[in-house]
Amino acid sequence: MQEIDDFYINLGYRGDKLREVLSVDKKYQKLLEEKKQKLNNTIKVSSVDRKKYVLATDVDFDILDKCKKLEKLKLSTEDRALVALVKAQLEEDWRMSLVAEINQLYKKYK
Repeated sequence: MQEIDDFYINLGYRGDKLREVLSVDKKYQKLLEEKKQKLNNTIKVSSVDRKKYVLATDVDFDILDKCKKLEKLKLSTEDRALVALVKAQLEEDWRMSLVAEINQLYKKYK
């Protein structure tokens, strides 16, 4: 998969354009699906979470797993907000959570 990423990066694709070209690359999509299946068998993820989060790498699954474990603990309000923000980074539109957080900070200190 990394070789395919590198190939497109060397052609000049970055960010959204890179995601777009990878989304139509059949070989990449097949490898991605195989990897997701392997990870799904290793770490149990609910169908809701599979739809809500982009879980494309081992690290993504590890982050979600640890966040779920942390949510079961008695966390401070700040730590609970941090866990929610970390989980939001696994979403397709992760920027929205960052915008919301930065707007809250801006209002707090304005």
